[in-house]
Amino acid sequence: MCGISGAYYFDSNVDLEKDNLLRMNNAIVHRGPDNGSINVIGHVGLGHRRLSILDLSLNGNQPMQTNDDRFTIVYNGEVYNFLEIKEKLSKIGYVFNSTTDTEVILKAFQEYGTACFTMLNGMFALAIYDNKDDLLYLCRDRFGIKPLYFYKDKDKLLFSSEIKAIKAYENLNLSLNYQALSEYLWFGNPLGNLTFYEQIEEVNSGTYIIIGINTFVEKKYFDINSIKENDLTENQIINRVSSLLEESVKSQLISDVPVGVFLSGGIDSSAITAFASKHYKGKLKTYSIGFDYDKGINELPLAKKIAEKFETEHHEIQISGNDLISVIESLVESHDEPFADAADIPLYLISEKLKGEVKVVLQGDGGDEFFGGYSRYNTLSSSKKWNKFSFISSLISLTKTENTKLLRLKRFLEAISDKKQYKRNALLLTMESKSSNPFLVLSSRIKEKVLDKDPFKKYQEVYSQYPKEKNSVQALFYTDAQIILKDTFFEKVDKSVMANSMEVRVPFIDNNLTDFMLSVPSSLKTKNGEQKYILKKALRGIVPDEVLDGKKKGFGVPYAYWLKTSLADYFCKQIQTKKVSNFIDSNEVLRLFTLHKNGKGNYGFLLWKVLILAIWLNNNAINE
Repeated sequence: MCGISGAYYFDSNVDLEKDNLLRMNNAIVHRGPDNGSINVIGHVGLGHRRLSILDLSLNGNQPMQTNDDRFTIVYNGEVYNFLEIKEKLSKIGYVFNSTTDTEVILKAFQEYGTACFTMLNGMFALAIYDNKDDLLYLCRDRFGIKPLYFYKDKDKLLFSSEIKAIKAYENLNLSLNYQALSEYLWFGNPLGNLTFYEQIEEVNSGTYIIIGINTFVEKKYFDINSIKENDLTENQIINRVSSLLEESVKSQLISDVPVGVFLSGGIDSSAITAFASKHYKGKLKTYSIGFDYDKGINELPLAKKIAEKFETEHHEIQISGNDLISVIESLVESHDEPFADAADIPLYLISEKLKGEVKVVLQGDGGDEFFGGYSRYNTLSSSKKWNKFSFISSLISLTKTENTKLLRLKRFLEAISDKKQYKRNALLLTMESKSSNPFLVLSSRIKEKVLDKDPFKKYQEVYSQYPKEKNSVQALFYTDAQIILKDTFFEKVDKSVMANSMEVRVPFIDNNLTDFMLSVPSSLKTKNGEQKYILKKALRGIVPDEVLDGKKKGFGVPYAYWLKTSLADYFCKQIQTKKVSNFIDSNEVLRLFTLHKNGKGNYGFLLWKVLILAIWLNNNAINE
């Protein structure tokens, strides 16, 4: 795992300043503390920070060039099928100087051009410069596991693994993206290719961009909608899932440094542990975490049983949330923009605790989205039943109640009864509701600029690409794979863990496995009200029944409670600075805060989003 950065000047007669490139590269040293290098080729520069995992020798350092100096690559990620590609290239005469996947990708591009991107099975963000044709290529993996941002004005294009590297370039004029702000207030993060900066975008997942003096072309190399539903029997699907998942775990164990597993005791991490312990050369290390704030949920005993069954070297790590303020501020800095999924706190703490002990861990992200792990998949399959009760929402409104359970029911009924499918599914994902717009926390001046922004725009865009025959539940699976995975979960994992120089791999995201699961009918992912139906069937006899039949759990991060207690004074201090007071409606926010603190309504998520936004505003300069 690494960090990349670079620049392309649109005037080929202007040499790139090395100092700017060095500043960009040094801004992401945490992504690669083992080595840092830059390469300036006239008006183009590439930078790389290395976290050594494959081929620990100097031969693995980047930027890396072909022997004829035509192509130069900087690359962040892991491609797990690189040995297969290497063998194919070797047969047609290519010779390799290292044992890295980087060199394989570089020479695959040399041979096949952009067609090589479809061959890559893994997680990656890369830049390749063609010195002969004077073209820069930026490419990102199918589901956006690894981040890649770019800035473009009339003079130049800048790119990096993190926004902070782009901001390290001198004299950039950055302004606030109000569409991103509207999405953040509804969902806790911007969606799609948007960032909080109008001039900085993400490279879309499954996409590459070609940049030249007079060229800027974006092309998709992977289209999720090209995958058709299969007609296999249930037993055939069960057998295929088991073999594909095992093969994915096996392939993702490749490393020249020790590999561990984050083991929670849930289905996904237990499955990874089962297959990893079978194929790992040596004693597999597993890590389970407990938190002093994790009231009522303790998966340590079950995780220990799993570890004992598969004979791993198991470590239980107790994390204290005492110094919350410094952790929260560090995470705001790590994300470079407001990001309100508080589950990044335990991830940051565990990776901080393990820093220097392990470089690579496997984690179960993607299991819920591809196999049906959320209750909303079941809910959506019976949405017509719920429509009969939509009138209750109006009755609750008439009572003007602050009862948390009734308000939650009201929000759910408003969501499930929305006539627009894309909006219905989006509303099921958020804790905000149509009758209580989160824009109310903004100052009137900022609110005017946000009111015409549609926070559901990305959902409408994604749904517009689906064929009419796709059923609503399958559409939700496809949508989660394109939006919530990248924009929430992969953003959370990458930034919170890479802040502590650690790589997380996700075996549930494998080209062969995800292609297959996208072809499986939604009726087999959840069946008769059972979540992860097909996955449980596939793992029966591999993972203990106690895990497969247990109730889904998760680490609850009690931000709503913290706002009433340990973070109360800090919250008030952050929102009452001059900078933030101009941005939010302090009176309205304090009104909601008082109600929340006195137990007269749960405004925890909205107030948490306000707090993260306030911290970011207080620590960043941006033009409105």
